[in-house]
Amino acid sequence: MVYRKQYKSKTVLVVYGEAGEQHELAVSNGGHASIIEGAGVTVAEKNGATILSWQTTADRKVVCMDGELFIYLLGLSYHDFGSCYQLTIYADRNSAYNYWVLNLPDNGASGQGSNDGSISAVVVRGGYLLRTAEIRGSGLALTGDLNATTVIEVIGAPDQISRVTFNNETVECSHNAHGSISGTVTYTAVNFSSPDLSSWYYIDSLPEIQSTYSDSAWSDADQTTTNNTARNLTTPTSLYASDYGYHTGTLLYRGHFTATGAESTIYLQTQGGSAFGMSAWLNDTFIGSWDGIDAASNASSTFTLPNLVSGKPYVLTVVIDNMGLNEDFTVGSETMKLPRGILDYNLSGRAKSDITWKLTGNLGGEDYRDHVRGPLNEGGMYAERQGYHLPAPPVENWTRSAGPTAGIPNAGIGFFVTSFGLDMPAGYDIPLSFVFTNSSATRSSTDNATSIGTGAPAYRVQLYVNGYQFGKYVHNIGPQRSFPVPEGIFNYHGMNWVAMSLWSLDPDGARVEDIQLVADAVIQSGYGKVALSPMSSWTLREGAY
Repeated sequence: MVYRKQYKSKTVLVVYGEAGEQHELAVSNGGHASIIEGAGVTVAEKNGATILSWQTTADRKVVCMDGELFIYLLGLSYHDFGSCYQLTIYADRNSAYNYWVLNLPDNGASGQGSNDGSISAVVVRGGYLLRTAEIRGSGLALTGDLNATTVIEVIGAPDQISRVTFNNETVECSHNAHGSISGTVTYTAVNFSSPDLSSWYYIDSLPEIQSTYSDSAWSDADQTTTNNTARNLTTPTSLYASDYGYHTGTLLYRGHFTATGAESTIYLQTQGGSAFGMSAWLNDTFIGSWDGIDAASNASSTFTLPNLVSGKPYVLTVVIDNMGLNEDFTVGSETMKLPRGILDYNLSGRAKSDITWKLTGNLGGEDYRDHVRGPLNEGGMYAERQGYHLPAPPVENWTRSAGPTAGIPNAGIGFFVTSFGLDMPAGYDIPLSFVFTNSSATRSSTDNATSIGTGAPAYRVQLYVNGYQFGKYVHNIGPQRSFPVPEGIFNYHGMNWVAMSLWSLDPDGARVEDIQLVADAVIQSGYGKVALSPMSSWTLREGAY
């Protein structure tokens, strides 16, 4: 593999291949070849071409042809893994990653960094990341990022370049015999502390199963036809969420019926997309869950009911994790139209029409409330509908808690909120990630749920940072357990609000084993100040239920 740049007095050609390979390169009318760096290059002349032959080894080799063409034959990359040993990474491509071809801005002055066709870019060996290059008189101004003290070497640039700056700091440079300029830029380590995640506020986010809850503001599931052409209805009225304007996030259903006393089971066919889950309650009694598996986008579940009293009204509450609509890359198929919600149901001994249904999703449905963060940001959980995932919710009367690691004692949905300040070092890019611990711990008892897979406790966590949803952690499926949150969503120099919903699909509840906010790297950066994304705070939502 090669890349080439031409300048007024010389041309630079960078060549790299894989480790241990034997290579040949022929240059027509190349003229006299001199090996000016490294060793092990054989030079031959044939039919008017200069032929170079070499094997990729640890050292870089530089060949000059007639003082005009400089060919860089890259060597292997070495990575230092500590004082105990050193390991060679046998992939010369890694060495090539340290060479950057940076386009120069067109400032309208030929020879001063303008893109005039002959002086359009510079070639620089610079390590971790080089961002921009600009010519300022006789100087080359570079910006970039460092993860270690690094040698900067300019191997291709306009002739007038004699000095270099890096992130506006002068680099003490030396000039070598073949016209490159090099100097060292210093990485400075910094100290910072991670926030304490042991103090939270807690509220129940499933009040819908309580006898005092009213669903009068919910949508009536009364449409006898569907707009969905991918699946015909098998229920008296549509229970497809999108028919009622709910297209994203958690879905909730409440089915009302009066018991005869003979009902013993409820069959539910639900669909939420790959790795979805669902849970069901009769009044406030948990009757079971579908924990989910990665390959299943729908599930058929039959749950045993407690003894029902004839003539008494009951409410069946169903919570479905909508994982989003399918992508579709097959011509002629309509898998992207597969509905989300309840596909079918059967209450033993009863007609389907004996149950009347209501449903909800995100507050407002298609008329979603948070125009800052967009329509995909929140779903139908109670805390989401109330906007409690936004910064500064009304936590004054909530319960103090140790957070998701304390967990919830029963099947249900808990909602946790905490806040903390960050004071990260200026001039550094320090990516932060929430990392969840996931062990092979098993359930403490057998439940009435459909249990598939490893037997790990089944729970799901949604993560919000300053109101933005930035992760869904499914403990019993995974595999993702690390959720990066960039600066700009995080306020690196001020207050931050973090919220997590914890949905236990097991009767014994669930707790997160551990959560840590981890710095993935500490990068000294020339990027500059990062602007914050809009962070509208919580206000009382009109019509929230």
